[in-house]
Amino acid sequence: MAKMWAGRTAGAVDPLADDFNSSIRFDCRLYRQDITGSMAHAAMLSAAGILSQQEADQLIAGLGGILQDLDSGALAVDYGCEDIHMFVEQVLTDRLGDVGKKLHTARSRNDQVALDLRLYLREQIDQIRGLICQAIEALLTQAEEHKSVIMPGYTHLQRAQPILYSHHILAYAMMLLRDLSRLADCRKRLNQSPIGCCALAGTTYPTDRQFEARQLGFDGVVRNSLDGVSDRDFCLELMSDLSLVMMHLSRFSEELILWSSWEFQFIELTDAYTTGSSIMPQKKNPDMAELIRGKTGRVYGDLMALLTTLKGLPLAYNKDMQEDKEAVFDAVDTVKMCLQVFAPMVASMKVKAENMKKAAQGGFINATDLADYLVKKGLPFRSAYKLSGQIVAKCIAEGLVLETLPLEDYQSFSPLFGQDLYEHIDLITCVEKRISEGGTSLASVESQIAYVRRALQEQEVTV
Repeated sequence: MAKMWAGRTAGAVDPLADDFNSSIRFDCRLYRQDITGSMAHAAMLSAAGILSQQEADQLIAGLGGILQDLDSGALAVDYGCEDIHMFVEQVLTDRLGDVGKKLHTARSRNDQVALDLRLYLREQIDQIRGLICQAIEALLTQAEEHKSVIMPGYTHLQRAQPILYSHHILAYAMMLLRDLSRLADCRKRLNQSPIGCCALAGTTYPTDRQFEARQLGFDGVVRNSLDGVSDRDFCLELMSDLSLVMMHLSRFSEELILWSSWEFQFIELTDAYTTGSSIMPQKKNPDMAELIRGKTGRVYGDLMALLTTLKGLPLAYNKDMQEDKEAVFDAVDTVKMCLQVFAPMVASMKVKAENMKKAAQGGFINATDLADYLVKKGLPFRSAYKLSGQIVAKCIAEGLVLETLPLEDYQSFSPLFGQDLYEHIDLITCVEKRISEGGTSLASVESQIAYVRRALQEQEVTV
């Protein structure tokens, strides 16, 4: 097939080099954005008096027919074309003749691909934000259904203090809310039109870039034509945001993997989100959670790949920038897939409340409350801390927990201990005393649930 850019050269490229140069295998997913952008471009050319209304109408109708045929499958993408832009223009020219050749007036593939990518990623951001909302809903379901379940909170993967399971779950809801906010900010910066920047320097035609931007739902236009064709900050910002999403999903997946182990037995994932072993019949493996954890590195790699590609590029467009699409497409696809699995996996998992409570009781995680008890009786904190540590050591030596150590043993350490001690160190009391804003008390958790619900209601998302 003759190249549409043949002229300065004969357009006769070595077949291997031609395949190496081609991007249509992956940028074909941009066909809808490419055609939509071309329709707006044709309308602008007519409004600016560069094309006649009749010519614009022919172009728009022809483009609409191509879009309909691609959607229905009546037209197949020709992978012999260099890219999706050349394919659409070639089909349009085959169908309309010389009128089709006028579509590319006052634009370049450089600003065309930048436009297509912005349009595509704008849609993807909306979809990903919708999927994140579903993940938050799943977390809220868990928090509401198991609002009063007590579990050990950890630092250094050591049992630290008693918390509510719902409090732990809501920490991830807060992380995902921040992800929603970051993606919304990314969308705002992305939503500037590059079309009309042309190859790098603009055009001699009296185009109306603002008209075209409005037609396509952009908030404005990129102000510098060099920047318009060479900027991929919006890809990097999105991939950075997606890396954070994956990091949050991965951290929770790691906890699910631990919690579902025989050693913890805090939760059980349903059969729908686990697999068995080919040799060990007793196994129930948390493969979906492990894959989410594993695919996080893949999204990180996509970000680093594009950062590395762009770091040494002079202005304006360079062919290296063709490498942007596979990386950002892979990051988007991976995050969407992980979110689609994550939400139902979390919503359907079974919580083993008794095991959580037993672990909380056995970890001396009310030792801080024991020290606080002595402080309120007048003992300096450091002295109370040391005394509490000695009492914990005695319990360990005798196979007891703080709640079962007899009062006379407590009083052998200090006469400050009274019968009210046991109520003070009860795990429910320990949790309910955390009255500071954002703490683990039931009232605080209910306030957090209400906050997350309000935040979700304020989101404008496409699921």
